[in-house]
Amino acid sequence: MFFPKEMSEVELIIPAKDIVEVAKVLSNQGVFHQIDSTYLGLENLGPSAWQEKAGNYSTLERRIQSMMQTLGIAEEYPAKASADNMVELETLTPGVNRIEEEVKGISDQLSNLKKRLEMFESQLRQLEPIANVDVEVGALKNSSYMHSILGILPAANISRLKTSIGRVPHVFFILREDAQKPVVWVLGPKSNSDVLDRAAKSAYLSPLSLPDEFSGTPEQITTTLRREIDATKKKIVDLETNILKLADKHKTELQQLLWDTHVSRVMADAIVRFGQLRHTYVVVGWVPSKEVDGFAKKVKNVSKEVLIETTKIEYKNSPSNVPVALQNPGFLGGFEALVNTYSRPRYEEIDPTILIAITFPLLYGAMYGDVGHGLVLALIGLFLSRRTTLGGLLVACGISGMIFGFLFGSIFGDEHTLPHHPFFGKFFWLSPIHDVLEILQIAIAAGIVLLILSHLLNLYNAARSGNWGRFFFDSNGLAGLFLYFSFLVLLGGIGANLFTGESFLPHFLLDLGKNPLLSSIAPILFVIGLLLATIFSHPLQHWMHDGHFVVEGGWGMFAVQSAAEVLEKIISMLSNTLSYVRVGAFAIVHAGFTGAVFVIAKLMGEEGSFAYLAVVVLGNLFVIGLEGFIVTIQTMRLHYYEFFSKFFLGGGANFEPLALAKVKEN
Repeated sequence: MFFPKEMSEVELIIPAKDIVEVAKVLSNQGVFHQIDSTYLGLENLGPSAWQEKAGNYSTLERRIQSMMQTLGIAEEYPAKASADNMVELETLTPGVNRIEEEVKGISDQLSNLKKRLEMFESQLRQLEPIANVDVEVGALKNSSYMHSILGILPAANISRLKTSIGRVPHVFFILREDAQKPVVWVLGPKSNSDVLDRAAKSAYLSPLSLPDEFSGTPEQITTTLRREIDATKKKIVDLETNILKLADKHKTELQQLLWDTHVSRVMADAIVRFGQLRHTYVVVGWVPSKEVDGFAKKVKNVSKEVLIETTKIEYKNSPSNVPVALQNPGFLGGFEALVNTYSRPRYEEIDPTILIAITFPLLYGAMYGDVGHGLVLALIGLFLSRRTTLGGLLVACGISGMIFGFLFGSIFGDEHTLPHHPFFGKFFWLSPIHDVLEILQIAIAAGIVLLILSHLLNLYNAARSGNWGRFFFDSNGLAGLFLYFSFLVLLGGIGANLFTGESFLPHFLLDLGKNPLLSSIAPILFVIGLLLATIFSHPLQHWMHDGHFVVEGGWGMFAVQSAAEVLEKIISMLSNTLSYVRVGAFAIVHAGFTGAVFVIAKLMGEEGSFAYLAVVVLGNLFVIGLEGFIVTIQTMRLHYYEFFSKFFLGGGANFEPLALAKVKEN
């Protein structure tokens, strides 16, 4: 749970006669992560026949999926699907062709009718503005000697159009009066068609398209069009009914064809990536170490002559391409998604999912501390938990918000009921509005604890991977930890001298700065830490790795880069430490927002009145939405930039085993 599954590299030498049976075992177990091993084959054997076969299976699968989509059939596999063997294309294709021909005939008719309906409806919309004009459409469109322009024109542009065409012979009609957009008809000689068209375009005239296949007045044609539209819709309904009948008729067969084609395609795709020798195939991949024995046994059952070699991959000095299989329980899916959004852990790294499942709700609840708001958030998460893994994350954050709500004495923004309650008042701890400095002190103290924890986790990851240069001399390694500790002592000393009264810095930090021994050695540790963790960090890590002290770019460039790194490190330590003050600040802001809701409510009406209650309800809903969104962003930021960046390198490859899934693939 705290670490990815241990992996073993597996290499198989398979006789050509057993290749299909072994491919079925590899694809059906769901534990074999395949690596492309074609480079291990012989190039002079020419192109593999399996490559063409895999392409044909893929094309056939897409054809089946297209038919199922046309018929409205869910892309599901049979309930009792089994992967007994690869089905030949010659067996699958006739059934697909037969159903496709039947479906295509009806779907083509339906498509043509829908296009025809769309055309009729477009023509009707074009004619409706001139439906009451008693003029033959043919007269408007067809003339041997006259150029005709019919369209809708902004009323303000009529004079502009008349001026533009005033120099050429023309006739101008307003077919429908309208205060905004009248329908106009312009006629002129064919020889002046370019002038008329430019003038119409300049006046922003929108042409009306009139149907060629109908004759008569616009009113007569619109009547005909409505009749055609009704008839076309009826035909569409009849065809859609026929499609539903076809779906019922072919559903079982199509699902079986899809499954058989899918199984065959997956196995063919796998074989394409095998290294091909003259009489054998080479297969390389990864299998979780706990599954190796069972995996090897099943392969041996189908091919006695197969050779299997396995190598367990240790976490120290592990290859970078080892796939990472996380092993978290389902209820942590939302937190695992948060980790993977940042980056997938490497094979040798600790999986921080369990850790973030504790710290994320803790920080979220501290910023969102309200019993009522937390309850609403938890209920939303409970509702979404059946649809997404993030629902569980919202439930955890909501419960944390409720707990802090009891500690802060707040329920839907009311900070007077819980603190004075005979039972719930026992849980009351601090009021963010009244105990501002205490809240900020606790937030910074919690941040310091998390930052120190991140350094310790980085030390653990470095030791686990055998990277001792990173362990000792990384900016977040052992030298970095001493540097940060000395920085805290110096910060406490500055704070103790700067603030004569109460300050937002935690008391223990000020006590560290006041300690005579620590305050005297802190500057020395600080300088040594800067030398080891920033200035000479990279050369020392190179020295630990290969025994060579390397200064890249020469001493001049090294000096410039070192100065920049020192400045960046000091600023980052200060900003990282004080960044957690936002936890307390947002707790105060959250309480301030909800307090403002009640102030506005009292201005709107007496307590208990409809206006008062309406403002309280709507105001709380606004705070729940706005603060929930903002707090989510801030909590993610604190984890990604202040916490994860100290120990979590990420970049691990996802473990993707071959699998004949019985669900729709994404």
